Amino acid sequence: MQAIIFDKFGAADVLHIGEAPEPVLRPNDLLVRTRAAGVNRADLTHRRGGYGWPDFGDSTIMGLEIAGDVIAVGENVEGYAVGDRVMGIVGGGAYAEVARIDYRMAMPIPDGLDYVHAAAITEVFVTAHEALIHLGKLQPGETVLIHAGAGGVGGAAVQLAHATGATVFATAQASAHELVRRLGADHAIDYVKEDFAEVVDRLTEQRGVDLILDFIGAPYFERNVNSLAFGGRLIQIGIMGGIENASMPLDRLLYRHLQIIGTVMKSRTQEVKHGMSRRFKERWLAHFVKDGLTPVIDSVYPLAQAGAAQQRMEDGLNVGKIVLTM
Repeated sequence: MQAIIFDKFGAADVLHIGEAPEPVLRPNDLLVRTRAAGVNRADLTHRRGGYGWPDFGDSTIMGLEIAGDVIAVGENVEGYAVGDRVMGIVGGGAYAEVARIDYRMAMPIPDGLDYVHAAAITEVFVTAHEALIHLGKLQPGETVLIHAGAGGVGGAAVQLAHATGATVFATAQASAHELVRRLGADHAIDYVKEDFAEVVDRLTEQRGVDLILDFIGAPYFERNVNSLAFGGRLIQIGIMGGIENASMPLDRLLYRHLQIIGTVMKSRTQEVKHGMSRRFKERWLAHFVKDGLTPVIDSVYPLAQAGAAQQRMEDGLNVGKIVLTM
């Protein structure tokens, strides 16, 4: 099969298309003819050498998110058959014409949804659901601040928070404010020209928000804590802005009964990942297409142009998901 391969770590131009052996079917696997694959920041880390030469459990080939057609079924598989359209998170191997996925991580593609959009759902929406609902305990009528609201996970989180019945604050550059409002944000904050903590303080009449989802890290940490209401929760799901000089007002943490939770999907056990996928599927899968939930697609590249797709992400040009097609 054709796949994206590379012989050394480095810039996006180390990626090239070549031949690789097809994955071997195991008892709990589906073999999938990949039609589309999502591009994620973990792929950039892989290419730069951040994981060494990894075997994620399914493949040493890059890529964690697929959509396609089942071409073979392992002996332990339940609920799937050859010909089914599926999507899901894989342990490597998405940047290839054939991938294998543990059937407990797979989901049927909703009717009316194409492969490109299906390939852009699972990584961002499963992460958003886990942070917002499972860990963040977001309830109807609460308030939530979602940073990077125009990004992949951020955009998914805005949609899920709105669908839950929360009041949604979202930070995004001014050019993306129309998008985040369309996704369901009640208040869009320009993180370039505005201090989000001051905006939250003003619009909540100094109460603060019940929940914050943050991808940035140290530069936002203290202001996040100061923006939480009594009993508020901060879910840290990224550190894109670094970890240096992070400070926290401990008195506010203590006396306002705040909670801070960190989560990273990639480092969780396979059993935990199964649970994350199952929870998302049971709560939200039926709401795609008919109820308006949809991933935001930034751009689509053919598999052979994976390097260009990653470069777009690395340059910070994408608003929404970048997808590769086979």
